[in-house]
Amino acid sequence: MKTKIALLLLVPTLGFSQIKILDEIKKIVPSNSSSSGLGSLSSLDISQGLKEALNKGIEKQVTKLTAVDGFYKNEMVKILLPEELQRVDKTLRKMGMSSLADKGILMLNRAAEDAVKESTPIFVDAVKNMSFADAKNILMGSENAATSYLQTETTSPLYAKFNPVIQNSFVKVGADKVWASIIKKYNSLPMVTKVNPDLTDYTTNKALEGVFKMIAVEEKDIRTNLNARSTDLLKKVFAKQDKK
Repeated sequence: MKTKIALLLLVPTLGFSQIKILDEIKKIVPSNSSSSGLGSLSSLDISQGLKEALNKGIEKQVTKLTAVDGFYKNEMVKILLPEELQRVDKTLRKMGMSSLADKGILMLNRAAEDAVKESTPIFVDAVKNMSFADAKNILMGSENAATSYLQTETTSPLYAKFNPVIQNSFVKVGADKVWASIIKKYNSLPMVTKVNPDLTDYTTNKALEGVFKMIAVEEKDIRTNLNARSTDLLKKVFAKQDKK
C-alpha cells in the first residue's frame, strides 16, 4: 500500500509516457493480502472457511461410508455389478441361486466400506495444502467446485491406497472365494460367453465414485442451505458466494 501511495505522489511531476510506465508498474505491485476482491473477506477467512467446509463434508459424509452397510444400504452409492456380470447375475437367479448372487454384491460393498477408512489422511493433506487461489476459485465456483478440487488432488493417491485394501478385504470377507465360485459356475454353463472381470479395479473405482458423490452432497448443502453453515466462519464466507 505504501508503495502505491508513493507512486501516486510522483504522478504530477511525470510526463505522459512516464505515467504509462507507472500504470504498468502498478499492475505488478502486490495488493494488500487482506483484500481478495471479495469485500471484507481476508484471504485467511476464505482459506479457513473453505477448509472448514471440506473437513465438515469429509467428517460427516465419508465417515458414513465406512460403517457397516455404508455403501450397501445407501442407494446413492451402492455398488452394483459391472455390465459384464449383469448377465451372470440374471442367469444365476434363473437357476435358483439368488442367495449366491446377493452375497456377491454384498461382498463388493463390504470391501468398499473397508477401503474408505483409509481415505481421511489423504483428504486431510489435500485440504491442508489448498492455496488461497484455489480457495477463492472454489468459493466463487460451481456448486461442486470443492468436490472437483478434491477429486483432482486425491484420486490417484486414493486409488493407490484403496486398491490393495479392497484386494485384502476380498480375502478377509471371503469375497474372493464367493466370486470364484460364481464365475466358475457361470463359465461352466453351456453356450455362455466366459467372463473374467477385474473386480478389484472395478470396486476401487466405484468406491472412489461413491466417496466423491457424498462429499458433493455435503458441499451442495453448505452452498444452498443456510442452516448447514454451522459456524460463524462458514456463514461469513459463504454469504459472499450467495451474492455472486
